[in-house]
Amino acid sequence: MKKNLITVVILALVVVNLVLTAVLTITIIPETQKANELITKVCSAIDLDLVAGDTAGSLAINVENMVDYPINSGSTLTINLKDGGDGEAHYAVLGVSLSLDNQNEDFTKYGDGNGNLSTYDNILADTIKTIVAAHTIDEMRNNEEGVKEEILEAIQSLFKSSFVVRVNFSSATYQ
Repeated sequence: MKKNLITVVILALVVVNLVLTAVLTITIIPETQKANELITKVCSAIDLDLVAGDTAGSLAINVENMVDYPINSGSTLTINLKDGGDGEAHYAVLGVSLSLDNQNEDFTKYGDGNGNLSTYDNILADTIKTIVAAHTIDEMRNNEEGVKEEILEAIQSLFKSSFVVRVNFSSATYQ
């Protein structure tokens, strides 16, 4: 008789535990989803990048360890921009230079040891043109830093190295 009574009590406690777990799950999950949506909206409103990559490396490098390399010897690149829907052709005229980390081991591997990447000028110019051409004139004007970041990521993946730490526009004209 005692064994049956203990079995019934244990069964009752298991059922109560199951019911309380279901109640907690039903009440907590919607609140968690609402909190996640709120966090996502706040992050997008202040334009936070939730994934940090190697491209933030320029903050960790001293200015005296940076070497500036002007693409195509400092001449400007004229790039047709993506159609913005207004029916007019737009273009960007950019003077682009790269900041290189002279302490990085790949600095001498890809250049002549002095930050000269002239053998890669055509490849670099094509990479820059491809990325800039994918943007409209409004995107270029309003999010120039984002475009620079895209170019930096593309160049770093091209060289499979982070010795290029920053992309600079010495001049930028959008028409």
